[in-house]
Amino acid sequence: MLSAPPCGRRWPHLTAVLPFLFLGPQCLADSPELAMREFSSGQIKKGVRAIGFGGDGATWGNYALVWKDQGTALGDYGDTGYSNGNQFHFAAIGGTTPLLWHDLAVYVILLRQDSGHVDFMTTSPGWQTARTQASGQGSDRAVFTKMAMPLGSGFSAGVLLSHEVSEFTAQSVTDAAKTVRYQTAWRPSGGYGVVWESPGKDWLLGFRGLINRDLERRTDPSGTAEGSARSSEYRAGASYAIWDGALLDIGRTRYHRENDLSQVNTMYYAPNLGFEQTFDAGRSAVRFGLDESSPGAGFTHQFAGCKLDVAYVSNLAQRRVGTLFGTDSRSLIATLTFGYGARAR
Repeated sequence: MLSAPPCGRRWPHLTAVLPFLFLGPQCLADSPELAMREFSSGQIKKGVRAIGFGGDGATWGNYALVWKDQGTALGDYGDTGYSNGNQFHFAAIGGTTPLLWHDLAVYVILLRQDSGHVDFMTTSPGWQTARTQASGQGSDRAVFTKMAMPLGSGFSAGVLLSHEVSEFTAQSVTDAAKTVRYQTAWRPSGGYGVVWESPGKDWLLGFRGLINRDLERRTDPSGTAEGSARSSEYRAGASYAIWDGALLDIGRTRYHRENDLSQVNTMYYAPNLGFEQTFDAGRSAVRFGLDESSPGAGFTHQFAGCKLDVAYVSNLAQRRVGTLFGTDSRSLIATLTFGYGARAR
């Protein structure tokens, strides 16, 4: 577990602040097939607007707001490339129903992620060596369902149900007999969210929880081992309209991961900060922010019944993936949304 140095009893809050102010990105990644999810499904769950807006899934990326996107269909594409040549890309399609019972809306999205030829440092019990250069490829397949509805008095609530499986196969560069394959089997996973919007729509307060569970299998020359991989993520945030068309967003994330096979058990707190400005009667917007340790920016443009959201992030999810796949990455994620029904307000 990451922890801050002793700060004395007079400054207890510094123990939560110092880790992400003074510690560089930590190598928290445990298994490559789970780490690569941070470049795809981890972002789909927030949405492209929230990614460019500082990644705060507690406010504008909250599951509780799905009903506001009722009657839409969308396509997603994302690409993450490292300076060493490692590359990951994903594509997804989905849609949200019109408003149903009590203004309930249901959103379903299907995702597929693949990697190029990936070079990284790793080891496995059957290799009987220290960490060594390896190469391999991985993939991720997922289906996510979000359901949300307004509750009245400015409150909305939503839930996320997920089904996701991943795999990654690698081989030692120096010894072709040293191979390792990681696979996950699905276990119940999901999340929930709640938001409150003030009557004047100048404040949006939210909380979101996300719990992931997988059964992980690792196969190498020593045989097959199984273990549970678990992670939890809790986000709280607030967004305020500081002037006409401008939003300031601030939040905080608590992240915890445990992995039985790699004996990883780590937790940290990190900030989310963002700013957005709309113009052209709300048809366009620009935004920028900081998600944990990753700066990003994005824009929105609406045209001919469609909406294009684009986000760019430097070192996406570096706080979570560390230097497993490289030290420097650039990510571009885009969503094209088509509205086939009247948009909720």
